[in-house]
Amino acid sequence: MSQNDTLQLSLADEDATIALGRQLASSISEGAVFYMHGDLGAGKTTMTRGLVQGLGHVGNVKSPTYTLVEPYELPERLVYHFDLYRLGDPEELEFMGIRDYFSTQAVCIVEWPEKGHGYIPNPDIDVYLAYEGDARSATLKAHSERGKQLLATISSYA
Repeated sequence: MSQNDTLQLSLADEDATIALGRQLASSISEGAVFYMHGDLGAGKTTMTRGLVQGLGHVGNVKSPTYTLVEPYELPERLVYHFDLYRLGDPEELEFMGIRDYFSTQAVCIVEWPEKGHGYIPNPDIDVYLAYEGDARSATLKAHSERGKQLLATISSYA
């Protein structure tokens, strides 16, 4: 993977994590798929909050731990926030019509994507969040042309 495919950042605090999500949101012109990776408390939902609010949602953004998906119908596009942490079997995703959520115009953000392996499409960007003392580190890896374009537009953030 070339350097154009990966962006590494240090995030000093929650505000910096939200700002990165907002910066990503400002670069989205059509749909996109984001996979959020990291331990519990690493900032997956916090970054998702920045993304969703950056796309125009006003209000709370909570992790859909028990419902698996939280839809946001925004004027410009649909946004779906998935949290697969409590998913017992990835086949359950087929029963909920998972494929219907992933359209070219929808923004889909998936926490704990490894639990849905084989049932969800590949991401445009993998986001890896990790503890770095009291701060966090973020590594973003593009896996598509769309993902590479998104990273190119936010590389000035670094």
